[in-house]
Amino acid sequence: QVQLQESGPGLVKPSQTLSLTCTVSGDSITTTYSTWSWARQSPGKGLEWMGVITYDGSTYYSPSLKSRTSISRDTSKNQFSLQLSSVTPEDTAVYYCAKWAGYWGQGTQVTVSP
Repeated sequence: QVQLQESGPGLVKPSQTLSLTCTVSGDSITTTYSTWSWARQSPGKGLEWMGVITYDGSTYYSPSLKSRTSISRDTSKNQFSLQLSSVTPEDTAVYYCAKWAGYWGQGTQVTVSP
């Protein structure tokens, strides 16, 4: 059974870079045709897709976040990571990692505050 677990700081200061890691078990992030995503949900808003890294390392980002977002991976650790730069309080959200289709981490709260 595929399991995903997000980890990273729960508090980030404005203008800094938010960094989160998703550790995957029960599957390999290099499994052919698999895709691995990051999404977030801000208070009072719907789920927002941020970007994806595919089994071969290709990345695709939401146009609205593309200039600030980077997704990378460490295949030796079966992990993939999110970096979001120049954060503001509007980036406060619960951040999720996921595998298409239907596998989600439990989410991790990130608050952007001085």
